[in-house]
Amino acid sequence: MAATILFVSADPFYRGAWEALLSGQGYKLFTAATIEAALLACPVFLPDLVVLHMVSAVSGFEACRLLKADSRNRLMPVVLMMEASGAADFSRAREAGASEIWARFRTREELLLRVRSTLELQSGLDRQAAEVIASVARDVEARDPYARGRSERLSNNAARFGKSLGLRKDVLETLRMATLLHDIGNIAIPDAILFKSGPLSRQEIRVVERHPADGERICAPLRAFRDVLPVIRHHHERMDGSGYPDGLKGGQIPPIARIFQVVDICDALTSDRPQRRGVSLPSAMTILYEEVEMGWLDADLVTQFALLMVGADHAMALARSCRQLAVAPRKWGRGL
Repeated sequence: MAATILFVSADPFYRGAWEALLSGQGYKLFTAATIEAALLACPVFLPDLVVLHMVSAVSGFEACRLLKADSRNRLMPVVLMMEASGAADFSRAREAGASEIWARFRTREELLLRVRSTLELQSGLDRQAAEVIASVARDVEARDPYARGRSERLSNNAARFGKSLGLRKDVLETLRMATLLHDIGNIAIPDAILFKSGPLSRQEIRVVERHPADGERICAPLRAFRDVLPVIRHHHERMDGSGYPDGLKGGQIPPIARIFQVVDICDALTSDRPQRRGVSLPSAMTILYEEVEMGWLDADLVTQFALLMVGADHAMALARSCRQLAVAPRKWGRGL
């Protein structure tokens, strides 16, 4: 994956110079003229490195502080390009969240070397942080004795389903990562709520419904987890807009989240929980179609998943009873 760099400068000459400098170097370069534009660009382009040169209206220190105020940017390296006047400037830069201060470079090669070394250092830190978060996700699963083996089952079924849909290898890998990370936000849910055997109160439900956004916030700063963020945040959305956390409808829900959701719900239905026993696979398929009828799930995906899991005869019998019967199963590989 090519590293993404955001270069921020009020001077169009310097923006053009950086575009010329990094042309053909294997990086994705985006530029912004103001800190306001940079703040809007970061969630869209998810840069691996931000270089602040001449930022109008605010100082480089304040611009860096504004970027770092967004929790999604907290692990993103931000470099200030300025002539440091001494230890006081370096101290201010650290307080603002800057990784480094770069002065003028004597040669193009020197600057490129600094860019490459900064990105390599950040990549190593990202890998270490990703390993820690993955370990935390396993610990979250281990808290629940009923979840033992769930990640492995989800991974196997998500891979089978994804292959049947014609998904690319990189998307299959994202689905695999989602099986471990999708519920990492549960770490913020107290055990008394997470493992409650009876019905939840409205206040407890609101606590549970925060976990997708909490999970996204945990994983968002890491480059390794960028592609899985739509699954983490949106795997509890519903096609009619009654899901959470954002109430997305139909095509607003990312396709990969809709795909994962079908596998996730099926596994939840067939697994034992404190308040109920798991149901059989055919019964789970029936419930999935009932949720299609209620407007919650993608009818096309449920049909294709049922074809995979219980065979054509049973799947089509279930589908015929559903008013939202999908047309002939199609490949989902294009664009995914």
